[in-house]
Amino acid sequence: MPNAAETAIREVMDIRQAAGYLGISSDTLYRYASEGFVPAFKLGNRWRFKKTLLDTWMDRQSGVVAPEPVMVKPESKKPARSAK
Repeated sequence: MPNAAETAIREVMDIRQAAGYLGISSDTLYRYASEGFVPAFKLGNRWRFKKTLLDTWMDRQSGVVAPEPVMVKPESKKPARSAK
């Protein structure tokens, strides 16, 4: 029976863990990683996947885009009222 640390999603996952997280087979994920379709890196000769990069990749693939921060120019701000 796996303990809580083994069932928790880790920041860096091996191909089996990442495939389970993405809901695809290990073979499919291996092919995607080899083709550069998913963000992955090799540690020695084994593929590794960062959860945060996979989350960002999934957001882009699904059309979910984080809103750009709105920058307000200093001259467009209203002046602060003086304290009385």
